[in-house]
Amino acid sequence: MATATEEKVLATNRAAFHNYHISAKYEAGAALMGTEVKSVLDGRIQLKESYVAIRDGEAWLFNAHISPYTHGNRANHDPLRTRKLLLHRREIDKLDQAAAVDGMTLVITRVYVQRRKIKFEVGIAKGKKLYDKRETEMRKIVERETRAQLKERNR
Repeated sequence: MATATEEKVLATNRAAFHNYHISAKYEAGAALMGTEVKSVLDGRIQLKESYVAIRDGEAWLFNAHISPYTHGNRANHDPLRTRKLLLHRREIDKLDQAAAVDGMTLVITRVYVQRRKIKFEVGIAKGKKLYDKRETEMRKIVERETRAQLKERNR
């Protein structure tokens, strides 16, 4: 039997990790419609161009594409609609202050299911420069090669 705190990752935003340095992460729920929940559980969500903004003291998710549910009817949802994120007041205030700093933005890094609820991970991000992206890519290549060498040596 699965444990109660087990997480199932539904989607990750790999572009966010490529384009940004993620400094802090917050867990948020979302106000979703029924057909959106079914589509997200099927893994039919695209986070590549999505971002989070604080408007009127509330956190909103923009440009997250949740495909229409295949078995939905005329009451199906709009794929690009703006969705409200559910956070505590203090967390919203912290995110608002972090986003006010020059060069900082709020992005969704992953979507997962925890205790039968869909959760969004909001990251405070600072954009990477081109040389940072190259350095990160080189570091990944070196780590991959060393793992391959260690695996070869242990045979």
